[in-house]
Amino acid sequence: MTLTTPPSATIPAVVSRAGGALDGPDSLVDALMPSPAAPRGHDLLVEVRAVSVNPVDVKIRASGNRARADRVLGWDASGVVVAVGDEVTLFAPGDEVFYAGSLDRPGSYASRQLVDERIVGRKPATLTYAEAAALPLTGITAWEALFDKLRLTEHSTGALLVLGAAGGVGSMVIQLAKALTGMTVIATASRPESRAWVTQLGADIVLDHSAPDFEKQIRAAAPGGVDCVFTAQSRGRIPLFVKVLRPFGEIVAIDDERDLDFYALKDKSISWHWEFMFARSRYGWDLQAQHDLLNRIAALIDAGRIRSTVTRVLAPLNAARLREAHAIVETGRATGKIVVAAEA
Repeated sequence: MTLTTPPSATIPAVVSRAGGALDGPDSLVDALMPSPAAPRGHDLLVEVRAVSVNPVDVKIRASGNRARADRVLGWDASGVVVAVGDEVTLFAPGDEVFYAGSLDRPGSYASRQLVDERIVGRKPATLTYAEAAALPLTGITAWEALFDKLRLTEHSTGALLVLGAAGGVGSMVIQLAKALTGMTVIATASRPESRAWVTQLGADIVLDHSAPDFEKQIRAAAPGGVDCVFTAQSRGRIPLFVKVLRPFGEIVAIDDERDLDFYALKDKSISWHWEFMFARSRYGWDLQAQHDLLNRIAALIDAGRIRSTVTRVLAPLNAARLREAHAIVETGRATGKIVVAAEA
């Protein structure tokens, strides 16, 4: 076993003690917690160097914590492997890694974390820890949406409409679609800074989803109908999707809308897919596929074909900086990803 820093009985962490509103005194708190046990099986013990904040962090914190037991949030990290379990074959102590973790285990808002090697990738060599921490959750989500759900390939052509394109996942959808398929990417963004951002990432056409003639804009961009839709903004959009998608078109969604009129899609035989990147880790389904796709994303980064989506880095990794990051993400108007690094 190799450690980059001496072991101790406790480690610094940021915990959500009461959850709820961000301004609550116990929503995010600096704390000392027991150090993770020595890794067993497929587990890695990782020294966390940077984390990014996702909407899932905000959602789980805001939902409250009735038990008031300290909970470590965080589902994106990059760092260094310091010890490995007896069944580990993919990594060794000293390896630099990035990953999104599991909803069912303590998160990454801590100096050390246990994580299954099969959902971990090798950190892109050309990126800093902060740049790498922006990528795992959104990269996995975008990859599974495009290639597992929509089944796009390098030979795929047609129009892909991306709603919520300036967000973390949308930013990766644009890049992966442009790097690995022949699709024309129609991105939606309403503010000048978000329009500039998605253009930089490679979107072919940028439309304003807040415009009164949004539907007309889509029809002009894809006269034969949109082939596929990626959406992080499904509320109230089913009628629009029915109008702008071609027959046998496909939709993949990542938001949590429950009251959607799926029957309206039947007349055009439009398919609806849900994407939830934690399904693999929660149910133990083909775990190593996540390792493999993270390594492919790292290779694309190191080849210069896609880029990190970090737009702001805060430091150090403490409750104050994480509160600041949560506040930015909570607005729903952040472009790219907000990262909190262990050191400035």
